[in-house]
Amino acid sequence: MAHVVIMGAGVGGMPAAYEMREKLDKQHKVTIVSDRETFQFTPSNPWAAVKWRERKHVEFPMRSYLERKGIHFNSSGVKRVHPEQNRLELGDGARLDYDYLVIATGPKLAFDEVEGLGPHGGFTHSVCTLDHAMKSHDEWEHFCRNPGPIVVGAVQGASCFGPAYEYAFIMETDLRRRKIRDKVPMTFVTSEPYIGHLGLGGVGDSKGILESAMRDKHIKWICNAKVTKVEDGKMHVTEYDELGQEKKKHELPFNYSMMLPSFKGIDAVFGIEGLVQARGFVTVDKHQRNQKYKNIFAIGVCVAIPPVEATPVPVGTPKTGYMIESMVTATVHNIHADLTGQTANQEATWNAVCLADFGESGVAFVAIPQIPPRNVNWFSEGKWVHLAKVAFEKYFIRKMKKGGSEPFYEGSIMKMLGIEKLK
Repeated sequence: MAHVVIMGAGVGGMPAAYEMREKLDKQHKVTIVSDRETFQFTPSNPWAAVKWRERKHVEFPMRSYLERKGIHFNSSGVKRVHPEQNRLELGDGARLDYDYLVIATGPKLAFDEVEGLGPHGGFTHSVCTLDHAMKSHDEWEHFCRNPGPIVVGAVQGASCFGPAYEYAFIMETDLRRRKIRDKVPMTFVTSEPYIGHLGLGGVGDSKGILESAMRDKHIKWICNAKVTKVEDGKMHVTEYDELGQEKKKHELPFNYSMMLPSFKGIDAVFGIEGLVQARGFVTVDKHQRNQKYKNIFAIGVCVAIPPVEATPVPVGTPKTGYMIESMVTATVHNIHADLTGQTANQEATWNAVCLADFGESGVAFVAIPQIPPRNVNWFSEGKWVHLAKVAFEKYFIRKMKKGGSEPFYEGSIMKMLGIEKLK
């Protein structure tokens, strides 16, 4: 009997557990280790932050759903991975041995890299976790009673720009509905070299479409921006030119700010030679397997992926929903192949597919492959994206409660876009 342990129970880890349990013989044991008892649907966080969702709408206790499918569950969290011993040191001091380990924890949020950044001890909000979004949720009403300037965006080294754009337009929509938009100047601050870069070198006409949307909604922007310090009500930003030379310093006043931080690897794996790179992200081959520790796989945001291109201010590469889904399927297939004496040869298709809601409309893009030149380079906008994102939320939460393991992007969005297969 083999013991497969999955670290993390988010949008990558929980589907991986279901798919693993379905694929492997019953003699093998599957365990999820998480640092919380609940599943949280992270893509809904921008809605929760403006009170469009309550916690109960996007979170549920997951133990009973997992155990019903024969998946063991431990909510102690992982303090440290000991790959040489095939062992986890758990948060409560206990030890857990494994035969295969799948790391699906997501990142550590590096708020500490910018003075004054973040919702805990800093002066900016975040939509990276549900707890962060709910902190904003509790304060948004107060801001709307005392409106003023908003600064929103992503700092240097950030690698997930979609939620920054989503939240900017969702806030703008909510302010218009409240009829106070005229009282709120908005500035989008980003490390991207241009609007719509997205950490992907742009997709289709992402630059033109997003710039046009921002002009239409009267949102100003600063690109090639490095946030040097945040004070109470003031953000210090240095803008660089295309050669990386300092262009202008900005002092931006704000009554409310949400800035996405850069990401790092989690403490449990940080600094383990051969497992992670300098930032703590897990290094894997094309089969999602670590090169040194062959029984360790990784999926999602915790995986090391180099930037698509050099930029004046550091910009990371995003891991979108389809990419994570593809990593899950490849990992499950390869562990199953190992256990049955077959060749572990399944490769994830690292393509970028994303739905970004803007409150009343939205944008969607497909980049195949993620790194240019591409076979598919498509970007579009419309009200249908908003409806699709709402439907996706309901579908995914229902799937996690049901214990389904069927892929969403390959089976649904790709067919809707008229793309038969991603290669």
